[in-house]
Amino acid sequence: MKKDLKYRIEQLVRTQKLKKRDVDVPRIKSILKSAIDNVKVVKKIPITDESATLVFREFYESIRQIGDAKWWSLGYEPRVSHEVSMEILQNMQIRESVKLHKLDWFRKIRNNANYRGYKVKREQAKEIADFWKSCSRELIQQIQNSIKRK
Repeated sequence: MKKDLKYRIEQLVRTQKLKKRDVDVPRIKSILKSAIDNVKVVKKIPITDESATLVFREFYESIRQIGDAKWWSLGYEPRVSHEVSMEILQNMQIRESVKLHKLDWFRKIRNNANYRGYKVKREQAKEIADFWKSCSRELIQQIQNSIKRK
């Protein structure tokens, strides 16, 4: 584990945003399956002005679940905020890693929709759907590979 990540984990545990847990392979598999199954359903919904918020939220939730699964694979349970779930994904090395910088922006859009009543734009829903299409497979594969070794 990189020194920066180790320090960040210690900080997140101290502030109770993470809790130390045993690596729980069945839970990790279940979380990943839930994320994939959710997206299979939401992909069937055409992205329109009316559906954009719903579609965005569901893609976001599935991405957050991938982040949760990554934390569980490291032996930690994310607590309280989605921020840590997205943060761990930003540190993963994938071919399209530049796109991982959008995760915090996606979180802000989701929070604005959920807590401030903002409507997600069709373009934003398409953007998160494109993110899923280009990044999710590799993120999930890395997590699955890491738990095979445990």
